[in-house]
Amino acid sequence: MPGRRKFLYDSSRIAAASVLLPAFSNKIFAAGQKTIAASDQINIGAIGINGMGWSDTKAALKVPGVNLVALCDVDKNVIDKRLGEASALNFDASKVKTYTDYRKLLENKDIDAVIIGTPDHWHCLQMVEACRAGKHVYVEKPIGNSIAECNAMVAAQKKYNRVVQVGQWQRSQQHFRDAIAFVHSGKLGNIRTAKVWCYQGWMKPMEVQPDSAPPAGVDYKSWLGPAPTKPFNASRFHFNFRWFWDYAGGLMTDWGVHLLDYALFGMQADVPKTVMALGGKFAYPDLAQETPDTLTTLYEFDKFNLVWDHAMGIDNGQYGRDHGIAFVGNNATLVLDRGGWEIIEEKNSKDKIPSMPKVKPSESGLNKHMENFASVIRSGKMEELTAPIQVGADVAIVAQMGNIAFRSGKRLAWDKQKGKFTDEAVNKTYFAKEYYNGYKIPEL
Repeated sequence: MPGRRKFLYDSSRIAAASVLLPAFSNKIFAAGQKTIAASDQINIGAIGINGMGWSDTKAALKVPGVNLVALCDVDKNVIDKRLGEASALNFDASKVKTYTDYRKLLENKDIDAVIIGTPDHWHCLQMVEACRAGKHVYVEKPIGNSIAECNAMVAAQKKYNRVVQVGQWQRSQQHFRDAIAFVHSGKLGNIRTAKVWCYQGWMKPMEVQPDSAPPAGVDYKSWLGPAPTKPFNASRFHFNFRWFWDYAGGLMTDWGVHLLDYALFGMQADVPKTVMALGGKFAYPDLAQETPDTLTTLYEFDKFNLVWDHAMGIDNGQYGRDHGIAFVGNNATLVLDRGGWEIIEEKNSKDKIPSMPKVKPSESGLNKHMENFASVIRSGKMEELTAPIQVGADVAIVAQMGNIAFRSGKRLAWDKQKGKFTDEAVNKTYFAKEYYNGYKIPEL
């Protein structure tokens, strides 16, 4: 099928497809599966492999015909650690090319698709440049670190026509989809409130650290990239980047894009009319953190309200769950999280539906998400992608709106037609983030 293969490889690589040997074959995961033709092999490179990027990579390699050929990270210690897992994962580390500069990886003509698992402030530049280089992209959530970045990433996907899957893997997990089908059935009755919460007892920022030299093997200048130049500080590095505005948006953008996504999906909504937020550093005021550890955000839509509530250091969230989405209907409430979904009866409703015990998940959402990504790369059927770039942008923008309401201290109105706030001073301050160190936000 020449048309389908042309979507996967450009013409200069078709001839090589039948002779290239995969550097990291996933045959160990594909036992019992049919042989994948050489023309249907997908060679991937992973950029940012310290945390979720590596989980994504391992999930991708469970898909028959997907092979790892390159790894990239600004921390050589992380690269060495991943290569050290070769024996456990049954691959030849000597055949995997390694890079500390993602731009060099993107020049590798043997790579069809890249996984981007870097800190949030890098997602936009790396995704756009990967699409420009002809690569398909799996990009971690949130897709961008500002509303302007989200818009640029959507434009890049349209311009370069690459398959871009956002790492909102719950979109591929069946129990989430079944729960939303129940919401859409109308059996819950009129839903006036959707509640979303994230209580994470294990999450705790690092104690304040003195500035220091970067660890040996870390290219700190490259880690900063478009963010402001500041001395290295361990409390802002690796996992802890999440708690600083230069690089991310705290729990609102970390977990919020997963959970708010399903609230919006269930309510068949896009952007709110207004948003306001209250919170602060109430749990850990003396630890190294800029983003709020406690935040309550109210989004106003035409026919319902959406409430976001997060708290670090506490597990006892609503309905006895540390995270979740609740669709509160006149007839019943549906409560959904990663552990399953259940129905709670509304006793005073004349049309009540009985409580239903929790329906638990039966599969890995991340594995299914990667299967979907590979399938669409091979077929070219963009409409079958479960978390396309627009889905990632829609929820990331809503999460950014919540953070901006908190940071500005204002109740903000959104102009849907213009795609910005009605408050121009807020737009000027928060709509886009200034790029530093010679970097520029992509113009498309």
